[in-house]
Amino acid sequence: MAENILIKNDATRMQKYGLLLPQLDALLGNEKDLTANLANFVAALKETFGFFWIGFYLVKNDSGKDELVLGPFQGPVACTRITFNKGVCGKAWADNKIIVVEDVEKFPGHIACSALSKSEIVLPVRKNHEVVMVLDIDSDKLNDFSEEDAEQLQKLTALIEKRL
Repeated sequence: MAENILIKNDATRMQKYGLLLPQLDALLGNEKDLTANLANFVAALKETFGFFWIGFYLVKNDSGKDELVLGPFQGPVACTRITFNKGVCGKAWADNKIIVVEDVEKFPGHIACSALSKSEIVLPVRKNHEVVMVLDIDSDKLNDFSEEDAEQLQKLTALIEKRL
């Protein structure tokens, strides 16, 4: 398959999710390499929605403790490691649930990788019910994410989960 994502510019955000889901599923196809799939996933989201920052943080234990370590992303340079229950990503990992933040300045313990980030959504990605990574999306607009975004992004992250 050609590596193209075709989304109409005049489509609503919810229409874009609907158009993206089957295309992303086809793009990931039968690829077994996790890094390749995560890289294409974030590139497709960035191309479709133009969010400020999109990336994965993977649960790793390289230094004797579990941490989230920066994985494939699109956007400006980012924080490399996040500890359990710290910031929005660490909290989503600890609570094993989606977190939508309307204003990152008001989130207790927010980790400011960029001062341009204004709102954020983080989704846990699971293997056998255990969080193995999180998808982190930042916007440079306040209150840019809704429960509808959470539902649609969860459908998209399920594409990664079925390939783990």
